[in-house]
Amino acid sequence: MQSKNVSILKKMGIQELNEMQISYSNHWKEKNDLLLLSPTGSGKTLAFLLPIVSQLNSNTKGVQALILSPARELSLQIESVFKSMGTAYKVNCCYGGHAMQIEKNNLQESPAVLIGTPGRIADHIRRNNFDCKNIKTLVLDEFDKALELGFQTEMKAVVEALPIGVRKVLTSATQGISIPEFTNLNHLKEINFIPQNSTIALYQKKVIATEKDKLSALFQLICFLGDQSSLVFCNHREAVERIADHLYDQDISCDIFHGGLEQADRERALIKFRNGSHQILITTDLASRGLDIPDIKNVIHYQLPRVKEAFVHRNGRTARMKAEGTSFIILAEEEKVPEFISNEIEVQKLPIETIIPPLPKWETLYVDLGKKDKVNKVDLVGFFFKMGKLKKDELGKIDVLDHSSYVAVKRGLGKKLIGKLRSERIKKKAVRIMQAY
Repeated sequence: MQSKNVSILKKMGIQELNEMQISYSNHWKEKNDLLLLSPTGSGKTLAFLLPIVSQLNSNTKGVQALILSPARELSLQIESVFKSMGTAYKVNCCYGGHAMQIEKNNLQESPAVLIGTPGRIADHIRRNNFDCKNIKTLVLDEFDKALELGFQTEMKAVVEALPIGVRKVLTSATQGISIPEFTNLNHLKEINFIPQNSTIALYQKKVIATEKDKLSALFQLICFLGDQSSLVFCNHREAVERIADHLYDQDISCDIFHGGLEQADRERALIKFRNGSHQILITTDLASRGLDIPDIKNVIHYQLPRVKEAFVHRNGRTARMKAEGTSFIILAEEEKVPEFISNEIEVQKLPIETIIPPLPKWETLYVDLGKKDKVNKVDLVGFFFKMGKLKKDELGKIDVLDHSSYVAVKRGLGKKLIGKLRSERIKKKAVRIMQAY
């Protein structure tokens, strides 16, 4: 297992495991069911995937490990980490909003590892689209979030469909969560790496709005923050849409992310936020945990969450990996503050004169070729340097998906590149390039 791990880490460009991942690996050897508690962004996915890979058997047909996660994006993220490990084992990802027939066809040649949302996996089990008899490990990733989203019935159905003796792993970024009886855990061992007295450099400030809907205060705050990356949290999809429309009207560059969007739109919004084509992402609590969104400078609570755990997870999106960050609470003058939020938070005064933040440094181009077309990042880098005549500092982050890719280029170059590259080819394949709106 050790030599295999070293090989995998080398492929992933990781020098060594962190303390939590080493502890998890050691506890895995004890054969107990495990509860892994660790903050978002600490590497839980790699922690549970490494031992799973070590026990996969190339001579065993069918699904050997099943991983449930509460959101499509998190499921796809887990799949991406597994693929980056460079094993020879097949992996599939199933989730709502994805064509059921395509997933059924993919499952006919069963993957060794199956990842998905509880509802979709339960549906495949009901339809007998894959065999559960060889499953050795079940991971319930961010299990408390899945319960919070109402997946208890589906999770229970999945657990009951599995063979007796399946090893179970539960993960969460929150401690003190009640574990439901249907999990039927065996000699549970808790691995807790949630800091008791956090030394994270998170600063908390509040902004007092003079208007009930707080839109003007949010606009002023965003102008005050300038080009810093910020997540704006709301409780409802409608609020996300309304705020985005208002900011668009004020010439503020932003994007939205919530459960009502099509999967492709959600994926594109995250990609553009990660690569710097947007500095502001307005979202529901769907983006509060599990997702890989690094380098967020500010979290803005436009609407306050109802429970402390949600507040903690929202704030956990910033001040990560020893970086500093700020959590802003926007309050109407008479707004009641939940008891889990201190009244002693410093008031952030905003300048009356507002200056619209500059447009982000990057813009994103859509390329209609991806992994399934045998196109990778190296191919795209070469293409844009050679055919597009880009300089090193004019090409940003590249995301390659199954059937498409997204390429960040220096703002202002997009239209020129689209025209210049219209008749070019990548690996002898005709390529279509357009702005990623």
